[in-house]
Amino acid sequence: MNTIQSLPLDLKSVIGTEKVDFSILAKRKQPLNKSLGIIAFGIIWSAFISIFVIAFLGPLFKGEEVHFKVNDEPTTASWDNFEPMLVPTLIIGLFVVVGIAILCGGFYALFQKGGYFVGTENRLIHYRKGTITTYDWEQFSGNYGNKQ
Repeated sequence: MNTIQSLPLDLKSVIGTEKVDFSILAKRKQPLNKSLGIIAFGIIWSAFISIFVIAFLGPLFKGEEVHFKVNDEPTTASWDNFEPMLVPTLIIGLFVVVGIAILCGGFYALFQKGGYFVGTENRLIHYRKGTITTYDWEQFSGNYGNKQ
């Protein structure tokens, strides 16, 4: 456990004269399981969307034409005539960008550092990168008034 002497000065000033019950320096901002879950979801999302990318745009990369229907009319698209594929490609591209964003968010969460947690008699104090958040212990009691 950290002692009061090893805490940042900003945090010490917020604690003031309150008695410190505990102080902890967290290694990560989020639990490892949560970060890995976000990464796994991003991989699954990207794999699922890649099926549509390969099925719809794959023939173009082989130099072939893509055949599909628009309003029940057969349509052919190629690199020379890309206009019929513009909207479907943009929609698929949006889902690809979402998958990349989910993956990046998961990796960012994986390597984010935690912060200091200090428990006093009256409150829990969280300090991370100069930002201090305090929570009253009453918020954790589960006592939300007498509902009858």
